[in-house]
Amino acid sequence: MKLVEKKYLAIFILITTLFALWGFANDITNPMVAAFQTVMEISATKASFVQFAFYGGYATMAIPAALFIRRYSYKSGILLGLALYAVGAFLFIPAAAFENFTFFCLSLYILTFGLAFLETTANPFILSLGAKENATRRLNLAQAFNPMGSLIGMSVASLVVLPNLISDRRDAAGEIIFSSLPAAQRASIRLHDLNVIRDPYVAIGCIVVLMFVIIALTKVPKTKMTDEPKNSFGVSMRHLWHNHSYREGVVAQMFYVAAQIMTWTFIIQYADNLGINKATAQMYNIVAMVLFLCGRFISTMVMKYVSGPKMLFIFSIGAGLCAVGAICFVGYTGLYCLIGISAFMSLMFPTIYGIALQRVDHQDASLGAAFLVMAIVGGAIMPPLQGLIIDEKSILGFPAVNVSYVLPLLCFVIVGIYGWRSHRRELAQSVVK
Repeated sequence: MKLVEKKYLAIFILITTLFALWGFANDITNPMVAAFQTVMEISATKASFVQFAFYGGYATMAIPAALFIRRYSYKSGILLGLALYAVGAFLFIPAAAFENFTFFCLSLYILTFGLAFLETTANPFILSLGAKENATRRLNLAQAFNPMGSLIGMSVASLVVLPNLISDRRDAAGEIIFSSLPAAQRASIRLHDLNVIRDPYVAIGCIVVLMFVIIALTKVPKTKMTDEPKNSFGVSMRHLWHNHSYREGVVAQMFYVAAQIMTWTFIIQYADNLGINKATAQMYNIVAMVLFLCGRFISTMVMKYVSGPKMLFIFSIGAGLCAVGAICFVGYTGLYCLIGISAFMSLMFPTIYGIALQRVDHQDASLGAAFLVMAIVGGAIMPPLQGLIIDEKSILGFPAVNVSYVLPLLCFVIVGIYGWRSHRRELAQSVVK
């Protein structure tokens, strides 16, 4: 059974490039939390509102995106998503000029309106490009290109943005000297650094405009999902609510995204506690993303032989054990455990997504996809809580940044429970057959 039918191969490749585009936005933004904390002289809690704005945009726009797509078309949804993405990216120009943290957050909020449209469209569309039996594997393959974009975003942050931030320069003891400088000098450095942060977003905005033109000129073929009439909003809502696997999947997705964002966002703070500067710390983030990317491809291949729910359960255990190591080991051992979490997170998002939508009718797919995208709000809610813990500096003699990884650990427990329950359902159905 072919993973992607030949007639859909070209559009599969084109839509898959979108996964890299939102991966870039996700992972160039994560290290900006630490960058804004220093250059704007704010707490970790306030800086984490970068993530609140970014992932809050998903929560705000996912349902409107689904309703738009149901009324118009998937191609229209993609084009509107790309347009909003570009607008949000270009708003970084006035945000840097005004040197206003709230303006930056607003820019990211609008940018993620576009990402909500793209994810609400692209994920279920990829699922529809072939047989339902291998839809989860097909989505894992497409999602494998998401960390490629993420890796590029992290590399730009590590090699272009963070090394050029004057505000992160340190003295011989490894302490940041920015806050001790005269006010006029800090103002000059702040203007320089905010322009450094601005430039990659403007560049990706230009690439997004190019993708808009390419997709606008491309004919999108009809699939069973795009060709069938949609149920009314009320009917779809009732179907989705009574689908236990789907309903639990939305909850699991919310906690998974929260764990992912917390794990990656605060690697820099974890490394900073060991005296490592931001640019070097971001290299550890890149290693984590390489593990994530390798894990995504490997798990996609293994999924041909081992069911998605069973793999989700096993990988949740692995991620949880690594999180325990990140909490308990103070030093580089803990940092390596923190990086190791990424290998186990690799299959979680698309696998939860695929399991949740597996028994959802095509007529309800766009709305079902919207709630799974809306679940990304977990990435908005949990990082500020982790920031509050980190700001305590020390808890019961442990570095607070270590203790803060109790939150991702709890999230992996919830994801593991969903994997186990889904596996049990799968076994029960195989017995019935």
